[in-house]
Amino acid sequence: MEMNIEDMPNFVKVVITGRFVASCSEELKETLGKKIEKCPNILCDLSRMTHIDSSGLGALVYVLQKCKAAGGICRLACLQPHPRIVFDITKVFRVFEIFDSVEEAEASFA
Repeated sequence: MEMNIEDMPNFVKVVITGRFVASCSEELKETLGKKIEKCPNILCDLSRMTHIDSSGLGALVYVLQKCKAAGGICRLACLQPHPRIVFDITKVFRVFEIFDSVEEAEASFA
């Protein structure tokens, strides 16, 4: 997994690329945990994420909880078909706001 982070005016944008699995979920939790202290609004661009396992899913839920605890929000954009299966099976899609495009998600922070 690669993670590119960009500080935007009202939120932090994170682009996740590749396989989001157990071996990299702690890195995301630690990195975004520090970012949330400064800006509690997170946008995860998943357009390049090809796979997610339960640890990756758990890391996203952790980020969501941290955002909410800090008075912010966590939104997802561009969930691809293969990872979407995991969200559907686990019903986790119900706890996230998921946008079809990054542009729509970015506009929602305005």
